[in-house]
Amino acid sequence: MSRRTTLLFALSVLVPGFGADADAPAKLGPNSDTEAMGEFSTERGARFLGEVSVKWTRERKCGTCHTNYAHMMAGPLVKKESPELLEVRNFFEGRAEGWDKPEKSAKPIAEGEIVATAAALALNDAASTGKLHPITRAALDRMWTIQRPDGGWNWFDCDLPPSEDDDYYGTVLAAIAAGHAPDAYKETDAARRGLDKLRGYLRATPAPHLHHRALLLWASAGVDDLMDKADRERTIADLLAKQRPDGGWRLTSLGKWERRDGTANPEDAPSDGYGTGYVVYVLRQAGVAPDAEPIRRGVAWLKTHQRASGRWFTRSPSLDHAHYLTHAGTGFALMALSACGEK
Repeated sequence: MSRRTTLLFALSVLVPGFGADADAPAKLGPNSDTEAMGEFSTERGARFLGEVSVKWTRERKCGTCHTNYAHMMAGPLVKKESPELLEVRNFFEGRAEGWDKPEKSAKPIAEGEIVATAAALALNDAASTGKLHPITRAALDRMWTIQRPDGGWNWFDCDLPPSEDDDYYGTVLAAIAAGHAPDAYKETDAARRGLDKLRGYLRATPAPHLHHRALLLWASAGVDDLMDKADRERTIADLLAKQRPDGGWRLTSLGKWERRDGTANPEDAPSDGYGTGYVVYVLRQAGVAPDAEPIRRGVAWLKTHQRASGRWFTRSPSLDHAHYLTHAGTGFALMALSACGEK
């Protein structure tokens, strides 16, 4: 029995209502821009993200960039371990261990699941224990076995920008996973070979928009020779130029995405949690100081725009069904605040 499984068992015994047979997390209202603002609290933000992550994991039994993968990255930065993180982590470990089982339900949903799960586990390891878990190492090693000859990966094409929309995102996420995994994983033979091929993909494939150039900027903080100095400085400048007068950023200023109904995203949309959290976090990874004026203004926006539930709202750039990107936006807000020393 793994350490996490042991802890899950102990929690199921010691904590009333915890575990697979427990009631679902408390029902939260829909993601809405009409929700009232609340007092700033990273703990409340992490609690919201944990609740929606566990709910998604139990009901959907799959991973998604906008909710439980985001929870894996952001959650440990607020609290190293929680019942919610343990449950979601255990789910992803089980998925990774089961990919070679004969049951059809155990197989990866798509090749993108392997990359996304490896990245979530690696970033979770980095933020929690600082040690590379054996299951994480195995998932990362498997990631290279499905890398295409051109150095890229077949990613989710769900028409759900910015994360589940094109192969470029999945390819750069693989670089983030390898570069930020603990125990110098990027120096292993498998990672070295894979990253060399990945660099070839990036030389031949330009980033489709600023959001993905920012993703590459993040990756370049952990892997050498992904961007040259001029590209890094240009990307930082372009991100800073998108900051709004209120100190925040809006996601749809980072890319031109058409909505499912064929309409354009409005140019006058307000700042949002994803745009602000993502840009502040990436700029910090790129070495912009936490006391730099744009960062201080971005942090001030985050601290004054958290909703009463703990979330930071973000309107979906594709459809107005559920605004699940609010969950990823909450994750990036928490990551940004942590990177700036805010508790």
